[in-house]
Amino acid sequence: VVIYLHMFRGMMYGSYRQPRELLWIIGMIIYLALMAEAFMGYLLPWGQMSFWGAQVIVNLFSSVPFIGHDLAILIRGDFVVSDVTLNRFFALHVVAIPLILVLIIVAHLVALHEVGSNNPDGVEIKKHKDANGHPLDGIPFHPYYTVKDGVGAVVFLMIFCAIVFFAPEMGGYFIEDNNFVPANPMKTPEHIAPVWYFTPYYAILRAVPPLFGSQFPGVVAMGVATVAFFFLPWLDRGQVKSIRYRGTLYKAFLASFVVSFVGLGYLGLMPATETYTLISRILSVVYFAFFILMPWYTKIDKCKPEPDRVTSK
Repeated sequence: VVIYLHMFRGMMYGSYRQPRELLWIIGMIIYLALMAEAFMGYLLPWGQMSFWGAQVIVNLFSSVPFIGHDLAILIRGDFVVSDVTLNRFFALHVVAIPLILVLIIVAHLVALHEVGSNNPDGVEIKKHKDANGHPLDGIPFHPYYTVKDGVGAVVFLMIFCAIVFFAPEMGGYFIEDNNFVPANPMKTPEHIAPVWYFTPYYAILRAVPPLFGSQFPGVVAMGVATVAFFFLPWLDRGQVKSIRYRGTLYKAFLASFVVSFVGLGYLGLMPATETYTLISRILSVVYFAFFILMPWYTKIDKCKPEPDRVTSK
C-alpha cells in the first residue's frame, strides 16, 4: 500500500520529470525487486494457494516462444513446483533479493541527494540561493524531515503490528483461507488468484484472449503494463510538473487511470466470468490509454502558470 501511494504521489507531482529521471527509474527497479521478493515469499507457507499460485505464475513463463519450457524449468529448478523450488525461492527471498534491494535503495538515496527532493509545486528550489549557496526555499533535513519521517514510521508500524497480531488474514485478502490447507499437488482449488497487489496485472493477463492456444499475448500485455511506468519521464510533454497547475485533461486521464487500476485489482480477485472479462478488457484499454496518449494530452492540456518559487499552500 505504501509503495503504491508513493508512486501515485510521484505521478501527481511529476517527480519523474527532469532532472529526476534516473531517480524515478531506480525507484521503479526497487518496485520490480519488491514484486519479486513478494512472489518468492508467497510460496514459502507451502499452502494450497501458495503452491498453485506459484504453479500458475511460473507456467506463464513457459508460454514464451522457443525458450519458455527451459525458462520455466530454470525458475522452478525442477519439472514441477517441488521442494527444490521451495528451497530456491527461500534462498532468493531471504538472501539474494534483500541484498539486491539494499544496493538499489542506496543508489536511490544517492540519486535523491544529487538532485534533491521534489515538492508539491514542482518548482526547482536550487534556482534561488542565498549568499551561502543554500536554496532560499529549502529547509534543513533535521529536525523537519527526521521528525516527519519518524512520525510516519511510527504510524506505519502501529498499523502493521495491529494487522500482524490481530488480523493477519484481513478477511482473506492478506492470507487466503485455502492457504491454511497444506499444499496438495493432486487437488486444484476452485479459484486461483494472486495476492491483491498483483491482481491488476493478473486481470490484464486474463483480459487478453489466447493466440493459437498460447497465453503469450497476455503475458506480454502484463509485462508492458508493469514496465510502462519506466517511460513516464519521456511520455510526459507537459509544461508543468505538479497536478496543482495541470489542466483538466491530465487530471481526467490520471483519475481514469486510478479507477482502472483499482478496478482491475478487484477483478483480478474475481472468477474469470464473461462479464468480468469484458469489464477487465475495457479497464485495460483505459489503463494503456493513459500511457499511450500521454504525449498528446499533456502537450495540448491548458496548464496554469507555474510559480517561480515554492508557495505557502
